[in-house]
Amino acid sequence: MYAVIMAGGKGSRFWPRSRRHKPKHLLDITGKQTIIQETVKRIAPLIPPDRTLIITGADHAEELRRQLPDIPPDNILVEPVGRNTAPCIGLAAIHIRRRVGDAVMAVLPSDHLISDGNAFLDTLAAAAEAAERHDALVTLGIRPTVPETGYGYLERGNPVESIGGKLLYDVWSIREKPPLEKARLFLEQGNFYWNSGMFVWKASTILRAIATHLPDLHRGLLKIEGVLGTQHYETVLKEIYGEAPSISIDYGVMEKADKVLLIPGDFGWSDVGSWDALWEVSDKDDSGNACCGQVIAVETGDSLVYSPGKLVALVGVQDLIVVETEDALLICRRGESQKVKEVVDILEERKMKSYLE
Repeated sequence: MYAVIMAGGKGSRFWPRSRRHKPKHLLDITGKQTIIQETVKRIAPLIPPDRTLIITGADHAEELRRQLPDIPPDNILVEPVGRNTAPCIGLAAIHIRRRVGDAVMAVLPSDHLISDGNAFLDTLAAAAEAAERHDALVTLGIRPTVPETGYGYLERGNPVESIGGKLLYDVWSIREKPPLEKARLFLEQGNFYWNSGMFVWKASTILRAIATHLPDLHRGLLKIEGVLGTQHYETVLKEIYGEAPSISIDYGVMEKADKVLLIPGDFGWSDVGSWDALWEVSDKDDSGNACCGQVIAVETGDSLVYSPGKLVALVGVQDLIVVETEDALLICRRGESQKVKEVVDILEERKMKSYLE
């Protein structure tokens, strides 16, 4: 079994801490280790570093090699340009096929938080067996707790079988991020799950699905595969990848595929997609404040403060997010941190690059 960890991203949602050269997964946002270090460590009992591939961009490859010394350098695959998840996953699949002929591959984001590592490994092992046994595209779904509009949804169908104590289901449909009313309906129906962005399948299965639903991408991948291990690889990769469609695996393959299976995941999952999400999963004091650094909070509650360099004093305020770095200060109301991306967009428009790099 191989792991494929997708480590792209521009670092917009956790600005001002995350920047282009250090997006969220390269930061120690949730603990002493960086998020990608935690991701690699979490799967190591099931998938060791020598069978773990990291897909990233040129801007982050050197830092990843530094942070992950146990990952063989050849296992860090560098995309010449970002092209969303379908080309990324296809590239990893041809590398695995060239190395071992075929193998089950677990496709994982680099920047998610999972609190119950043992339950996660049990779920991943069951998904691997399902992918092998049914020659199917297996996805891990998370039971929704709120009508979240920021995630895609999976509609659970009929049960197929139980593997390792985990129920396996047909997937009836895969839905894009819904408006609030539709998300509420999904929650009420009870058979919809959040799309975690974690997938398990054989390399041969996903390549066959790409050939069916994204034939142009598949033809390009075959050209790249033909020069793997030769001096022509980098040149051909740059040429072919630059022309590849920028399309997600969900939209390009999963929504159209015939055989998609679901294993529900109950292992304390969060995509930690914003400062708000970080507050949700952080340890808090009796007033609901999650603080990193020297913080004095007087008549203040339900706030997140990150300020390792300066003393921060909050008096008589509620529901704030305060993030201080050497060159920037973010203050926003909790519940509004998704709009931080708009700040990044303005900085780009004004060409204020020093605050983005």
